[in-house]
Amino acid sequence: MTSPRRALVVIDVQQEYFSGPLEIHYPARDESLARILSAIDAAQTQRLPIVVVRHENPVGAAAFARGSTGAELHPAIAARVRPEWKQITKHYASAFDGTDLADWCRRHRIDTLTLTGYMTGNCVLATAASTAPHGLTAEVLSDATGTTHLANGVGGISARRLHQTLMVLLHSNLAAVTTTRDWANALETGTASTRSNLVASAAAGEGQASRG
Repeated sequence: MTSPRRALVVIDVQQEYFSGPLEIHYPARDESLARILSAIDAAQTQRLPIVVVRHENPVGAAAFARGSTGAELHPAIAARVRPEWKQITKHYASAFDGTDLADWCRRHRIDTLTLTGYMTGNCVLATAASTAPHGLTAEVLSDATGTTHLANGVGGISARRLHQTLMVLLHSNLAAVTTTRDWANALETGTASTRSNLVASAAAGEGQASRG
């Protein structure tokens, strides 16, 4: 089996997610940030390409407004960025929409994108869902991503429950979900992260429901 040709993608690790209404709550923001930095260390050790994605909205927007403090990369990430890293500014949830990420992957013969960053239920989910149409495979590091609490007219959900639910959803069809430590081990051995599929996940879910 051919070893995956990976790139690490660091999605929107920006100041907006460290205070205010978009503050990451699960996994705890400092813990997830530490795992993101660990993933960067592992990628650099294995000489993987690294992509840093930053979201930007127009001036005056409620969040990620161009030129605002909230739109800046977190200092721990900004301090690590190197000239050879691919940097992308996006305006939509998916890191593919309106950017040259897909073309960059083709030029560099990348077939697997390892996703870290924020938020699980928005930009990470949208980017993972966008990989297959571009002939790519997605990995999501469960402890190097995170989300907020959410509530609206439909209902409410805690960050913990939302994140854990989305990990199950992603692993069922859209991505291989793994931890930073297990992913680093896979890098060393040149192996792909294991993933489930929709049929197997649905069958297991049916069995679990019948027992509960």
